[in-house]
Amino acid sequence: MSENNMRRMTKAVDLKLGTSTLVASLAAWGFAVAAAAYAGFFQAMIPIYYGPLVAVGIVTPFAIYALTPAVRRYFENIGVYPLTVLHTWRIPASLFFFWYGLQNQLPPAFWILAGVGDFLAGVKALPLLKGPADDDTYFRIHRFGFADFVVAVGTGLLFTVLNDPRMVTIRELPMVLIPLYGVGISGASHLIAFDLLRRRRNAAAQDQAVRTNAAE
Repeated sequence: MSENNMRRMTKAVDLKLGTSTLVASLAAWGFAVAAAAYAGFFQAMIPIYYGPLVAVGIVTPFAIYALTPAVRRYFENIGVYPLTVLHTWRIPASLFFFWYGLQNQLPPAFWILAGVGDFLAGVKALPLLKGPADDDTYFRIHRFGFADFVVAVGTGLLFTVLNDPRMVTIRELPMVLIPLYGVGISGASHLIAFDLLRRRRNAAAQDQAVRTNAAE
């Protein structure tokens, strides 16, 4: 077997193993959040700690990516496209905000900002179901999506601090899966995508500089 074939097989095995590990980790994360919510853990916790817990759900996966070379290589191999198209999940998430909000189970300012923001973020990613796009499109989608998270989490934290009793809904099933699962995955995907796009732009700039120097 040639060396090139060996490299292709190794890359395929690495991607398969990486994807299997990722799926298993995400499944375990989702199950843990659902089980804790079912047991009443989040409802019993001091409300002010809920916001930082959401932030931890974003920072931890990105820290694993940043500090683990094998994880970085995996995401470099799969690219920005799957990290972007996954944000279509935010369309059904927005419907949950609208549903509970219209039943007065969430503060209006919170569910409107979070629901509309999620809907628009999902709509921006929707065309990618047809296929990959250019880096500028990816950047615009991730920039808007991350800004939406900042607004939604900040607004939610504000109403938590104000002790609005309707915020208990976000700590119960099924809504708890949005901030403590979906937001963590999507937020980390934004940060990873930003890093991958930055690396790609830097590499392109270096290649252009080399070609320019060689032509002179």
